[in-house]
Parts: sequence; structure tokens; C-alpha cells
Amino acid sequence: MSDLRIRSAVPADLDAVLAFWKVSAEGTSISDDRTGVERLVARDPEALLLAERDGELVGTVIAGFDGWRCHLYRLAVHPDARRQGIGSALLAAAEERFVALGGRRGDAMVLDRNERAHQAWKAAGYAPEPQWSRWVKPLTA
Repeated sequence: MSDLRIRSAVPADLDAVLAFWKVSAEGTSISDDRTGVERLVARDPEALLLAERDGELVGTVIAGFDGWRCHLYRLAVHPDARRQGIGSALLAAAEERFVALGGRRGDAMVLDRNERAHQAWKAAGYAPEPQWSRWVKPLTA
């Protein structure tokens, strides 16, 4: 495998990231648009981590820390690059970020129907907490 580079996203990356998610991520959310991702990068410039190999985007993870909890979103690896350690490298970088910030536990948003992702998260040491459910409400201005 060629050298894998992990770095934080910059505003110039955002169109490529959004296009990448359409190919590599399962499902979308209300904030998966240019405005939402711009807001993320502006608020926390180190939260969106990119994995690149030979200059190509091959993986992403959002490692958000609100000062209290560590949240992982959008762990995605390009279908042609899966099972090559990219997801593991992204999670290791995210966890290093969390520890440096004083985080004590990471949690991940994982679609119930995404069995492939369940295996990857389990292999990385994460486990579901069946006593919790996610409750959401779309907000309007």
C-alpha cells in the first residue's frame, strides 16, 4: 500500500468531500451539504479528518469534541480502498485527537442497517449501547 496521509480538511476540500460521501458513505443527513460542512470546518478546523493516498481522497471521519464528549461521524472509506487499514488509521487519528483534548470516551453514529460498518466498529473496540436511542428534531430558522 502506498503511503497514507491523514490531515485535517480545509475549505478548499469541501466539494471533494461531499462528492466522496455520495460514493463512499451510507445515507445522508440534514447537514450533509456545503453550508453544514463549511460550518463544521469553521467552528472546529481539526474535526474533519481526511485520508489521502497518492493524492486521492480515500477516507474521512469527523472527530467532533464539544468539550465534554467525543463524537465520531462520517467514517467512510472508498469502496475500492476498503479492508486496507484506512478506517483503522482514521479512527486512530481521531482517538489521538480526543485524548489530546482531554476526551475520555468516543461514541459513533452507525446506521442500524449497515452491517459492514458494525463489523468495522467492533473490530476497532466499539460496541453498541442498547439502552440508548437517538432522538432527533430538525431545526428551522
